[in-house]
Amino acid sequence: MSPKLASNLLPWLIVLTFATFYFFSTFLSRHTFSSSTTSQSLAISKCNLFTGHWVSDPDRTPLYDQTCPFHRNAWNCLRNERQNMSFINSWKWVPRNCHLNRIDPFWFLGRMRNRNIGFVGDSLNENFLASFLCILRVADEGAKKWKKKGAWRGAYFPNFNVTVAYHRAVLLSRYQWQPKQTKGGMQDGSEGFYRVDVDVPADDWAKIAGFYDVLVFNTGHWWNNDKFPEEKPLVFYQAGQAIVPPLGMLDGLKVVLANMITYIQKEFPRNTLKFWRLQSPRHFYGGDWNQNGSCLFNRPLEENELDSWFEPRNNGVNREARLFNYVIEEALQGTDIHLLDLTHLSEFRADAHPAIWLGRKDAVAVWGQDCMHWCLPGVPDTWVDILSQLIHDGLEKS
Repeated sequence: MSPKLASNLLPWLIVLTFATFYFFSTFLSRHTFSSSTTSQSLAISKCNLFTGHWVSDPDRTPLYDQTCPFHRNAWNCLRNERQNMSFINSWKWVPRNCHLNRIDPFWFLGRMRNRNIGFVGDSLNENFLASFLCILRVADEGAKKWKKKGAWRGAYFPNFNVTVAYHRAVLLSRYQWQPKQTKGGMQDGSEGFYRVDVDVPADDWAKIAGFYDVLVFNTGHWWNNDKFPEEKPLVFYQAGQAIVPPLGMLDGLKVVLANMITYIQKEFPRNTLKFWRLQSPRHFYGGDWNQNGSCLFNRPLEENELDSWFEPRNNGVNREARLFNYVIEEALQGTDIHLLDLTHLSEFRADAHPAIWLGRKDAVAVWGQDCMHWCLPGVPDTWVDILSQLIHDGLEKS
């Protein structure tokens, strides 16, 4: 190469060198930032709001009181003068390695504008709903009671065009009483069986597809011999025919779950955000509800006490929550239904049930203490905090 040509190329070589250096520096920087962002995103996605511990926070107070019109009398522990309600509501759930925001009802309803939220299941989902409605009413005192589309109860929030409602379906599948037929062809209503059509959803929620943007399902608390004793058992049918050989209670639950989950996956759009709330634990001590079981506790349980109360292998009266959770979790694998695992955080709170403060003088004599449902305000308010955050995260992803 001639000295003159080399002289002419030198400036271009210098420019090319700097350009190459800048390109690789920029690429490396962007690659490093992308990796960092991905790691942070993965960390957020792995945030588990369901494990943690309760801490005392004397400054924490409920967002509503006994005057909320969406209360149910037996759960309105403030009006029923449940002892230590201020202490019961001074506990805050702190997830492990996560931060749980307390719901801001104004912000949440604004985020949910023109959308609807539905609960389907038994009275524990109704307990959940009552808490949700009372909290949301803080942001819209013009909320009106709402009962349409088969809903058991609910509310419409006119300032935001949001409906939140509950559809009662304790087994999820349709069931109905079949009286025993006497020899003369006359019906005797004193004995018979409950026919459960495992592949047919209960009428109360069979026609809600397309209305709700968020749905929360549950079942489990009615799947026991207290509700359906041997003299009035559940008999399971599929495609209009009795299943042979007859199924026991737990196997019947498994078949119902399989069919109802298939129905949900088929009938509800994929853009419907779907949750399945796992079991709300009971806290009967000294016997079951009909055996003088009690829950007159004044503080949460310690973590090292939980297994003795709830581990199925211990065969205690409160074991069914974890047992049913195993069955439900297995049934939900491979679906787009999100687990709402509120069991563990609720296991601690033996102190937060209505117990003997039920609003009726004869309630305990008739039904025993209520160590299953929850005082309002109370633990379900924390369920609402968790659900609202998960709804926000789910809508952001969609």
